[in-house]
Amino acid sequence: MINTAEKVFDRAAKSYDQTEEVRFKHYTLKTLENTKKYLNANYIVIDYGCATGTKAIELASKVRQIHAIDISSKMIDLAKRKANKCNIENVDFSQATIFDERLIRKSFDVILAFNILHLLEDNQNVVKRITELLKPGGLFISTTPCLREKMSFRNKWVFSLFVLLMKIGLFPSIKRYKFNEIEGLITKGNLQIVDTEKSYHGLSGCFIAARNKI
Repeated sequence: MINTAEKVFDRAAKSYDQTEEVRFKHYTLKTLENTKKYLNANYIVIDYGCATGTKAIELASKVRQIHAIDISSKMIDLAKRKANKCNIENVDFSQATIFDERLIRKSFDVILAFNILHLLEDNQNVVKRITELLKPGGLFISTTPCLREKMSFRNKWVFSLFVLLMKIGLFPSIKRYKFNEIEGLITKGNLQIVDTEKSYHGLSGCFIAARNKI
């Protein structure tokens, strides 16, 4: 399924900023506002599922270093170009998964996962891996669309098209979370939720900041 997901997001890369980033601009701005409260200039950060790098570039001035990773080489190529145009030097973009052996355990102050947990087949193992990579007391910050909560008619119609694509194998499986289910996923490991914010703007979503208890 990784290969399927990689191909899907490679195809989506060219139009990603004009579709997803514009369509969900309200969520992006709110996510950045919430996230910046938890950053400082000494932090080393992973942006897991960074897409075209919009959020990593925006947050770069708030931290020491960001390792931005995505499974899509096309997304990474676009992110690198954007970073170069903005003269961003403390974000390195690479095609990788969270299980990449170059990521050293207990080395990161914050791990970001924006709008990716619902796309993962092995999300429990991913959360476990995130806990392993975080320093003691480090933060996991995520946003996740909760597709079993309130949704506009338009978004229900759009999601029905994705369901069709999933059934014929042209799009990776999407998990339909409720708010309490995404909270449960995160707290199953050694993460303690310190902040949560539920939102609705045609689609329900959940911002969560959780601290590594180890």
